Amino acid sequence: MVASSLAFVRASGLCQGGLRRWARLSGSAKLRMGGQITQTPARTAATVVVEPAGRVCWDEPVRIAVHGLAPEQPVALRASLRDEKGALFRAHARYRADARGQLDLQRAPALGGSFAGLEPMGLVWALQPDRPFWRLLKRDVQTPLLLELEVLDGREPAGPGEPEGGRVLARAVHERHFMAAGVRRVPVREGRVRATLFLPPEPGPYPGIVDLFGVGGGLLEYRASLLAGKGFAVMALAYYNYDDLPKGMDTMHVEYFEEALNFLRNHPEVKGPGIGLLGNSKGGELGLAVTSFLKGVTAAVIINGSVAAVGGTIHYKDESVPPVSLLRNRVKFTKDGIMDVIEGLQSPLVEEKSFIPVERSDTAFLFLVGQDDHNWKSEFYANEASKRLEAHGKAKPQIILYPEAGHYIEPPYFPLCRAAMHLLVGANILFGGEPKAHAVAQVDAWKQLQTFFHKHLG
Repeated sequence: MVASSLAFVRASGLCQGGLRRWARLSGSAKLRMGGQITQTPARTAATVVVEPAGRVCWDEPVRIAVHGLAPEQPVALRASLRDEKGALFRAHARYRADARGQLDLQRAPALGGSFAGLEPMGLVWALQPDRPFWRLLKRDVQTPLLLELEVLDGREPAGPGEPEGGRVLARAVHERHFMAAGVRRVPVREGRVRATLFLPPEPGPYPGIVDLFGVGGGLLEYRASLLAGKGFAVMALAYYNYDDLPKGMDTMHVEYFEEALNFLRNHPEVKGPGIGLLGNSKGGELGLAVTSFLKGVTAAVIINGSVAAVGGTIHYKDESVPPVSLLRNRVKFTKDGIMDVIEGLQSPLVEEKSFIPVERSDTAFLFLVGQDDHNWKSEFYANEASKRLEAHGKAKPQIILYPEAGHYIEPPYFPLCRAAMHLLVGANILFGGEPKAHAVAQVDAWKQLQTFFHKHLG
């Protein structure tokens, strides 16, 4: 797959000279911010149009078009953005204008580049970092990420190391936000709870959801802020390595999550009595533990979570679930030299004391699973959780499998993070996924989890 090859080239640090030359080219002109376009060289009347032109959130699609080209003119489109740490992400594709000199990415297939075929949002989901093993994150949700779009003349020869196109014909900067207009952001520091609550614009009550991310710690808000724009009261909850919380995750106390659930349940703008829980990776593992030991979680969405305790002990009152053993001798390396840890954890069927007691839960579950997840065996874990629940007379959970999707199933249009640093492992590891399939999975998963929460939380 073309996109997959490009992802490998960038992730492995190849062709950096060409990318640096691209960086110099893309930063050479002044830009007009905020919507449509562009400063255009005098020799062309081409313009870039992004619709809708108003405030657009990251999870929303846009229509990208180019007007004023010559009939059937070949062009290249380039997209780039910088994250909050200054890391540069880029994608590009080749196109041909129609007989009227118009180019509409909803109608025109890409002829090659970072992706091929009809992909209206390909210039966003195919973004890949210049810096190897770098994941796109958004920490300050009150500011947008800026996507720069450039149109290059495909009739002219490119410069050395620049196969994407020749002279720049038009530019635009498109803002992608993380809070819909009117969404309210409320920092939470109540008892031991450290979190941020996001509320829709109008007074509630709304269905309440606790949002848990994975290994890495801190407080990530971008998923909660986006979901609040869909009619939910969502609390992004930190649980380690943030503020005065514990610095490590050797021990996780479910009582902390109990306090957070009680805070959200008692909030005047939260519809009760049941609460939703959304967790991915380590957050999915902890989400299963919370629903096993505590009552009151009506619905839980687990994205590539583990049914076993991993990397630390889970405690609740006088009970504990110890972590499964690490099998370091089973860790392998890909031909590109990236660590693959998929076989690096003992099965909870072998070490049953590490199996989270999901059979106690009365929660309705939705498991979203990337079948190319190499962080751990997410499909196996989801199936084993389902077997145990059914064996104890509980409702069969819904499991949705996404072929060729990797570990980090994010809101729509986030670029695939195929390999990156894993803090628990202490090295760069393979997270899996193929760019196109992963992008499709993210769009569907986002719809599925909203439908699920609306159904079960009213």
